[in-house]
Amino acid sequence: MLEGRVYFRYPEEADAEELTAMYKRNREFFEKFSPSIPDDFYTVEHQLQIINQTRADRDEDRKYNFIVCHKEDDRIIGSIGLSFVVRGPLQSCMVGYSLDRDYNGKGYMTEAVKQVVSYAFEELKFHRITGEASPRNPGSIRVLENAGFHKEGIARSNVKINGVWEDHQVLAIINPNE
Repeated sequence: MLEGRVYFRYPEEADAEELTAMYKRNREFFEKFSPSIPDDFYTVEHQLQIINQTRADRDEDRKYNFIVCHKEDDRIIGSIGLSFVVRGPLQSCMVGYSLDRDYNGKGYMTEAVKQVVSYAFEELKFHRITGEASPRNPGSIRVLENAGFHKEGIARSNVKINGVWEDHQVLAIINPNE
């Protein structure tokens, strides 16, 4: 895999239109493996609200949302976030991501996950990061494994997707510098 083909950054208001277009283009693809998303999510106005909320979440150490960009043309090709932030004795969070289907299977998201994990351990000082993926989505499980996550077990009936409670594979990575 070639390194350095993508980078991540915090979203800015100027990204709202491109983000909206990426989500609209991939709506059916993303919703196969994700909880239901309200229709207004697919509007520029809603993306602007999310971008503005992202700043507050980051300032209050609640959640960290990023966009994934293709280095060659700076195009937004996905999103990645650290949520369920817990400090104190746990120092943990959960990673979640989505990638434009046209870029799937090429190692881009594995690269982005590695970069975000590095940032989470080095800059944000997390001890442990978990990730979950549907067993129906082996590509997402491979992303986490290729980024250094290890399988921990199955969370039974864990996430409601398209009206059905589904199991999820739980994976985790521990900060190697601790």
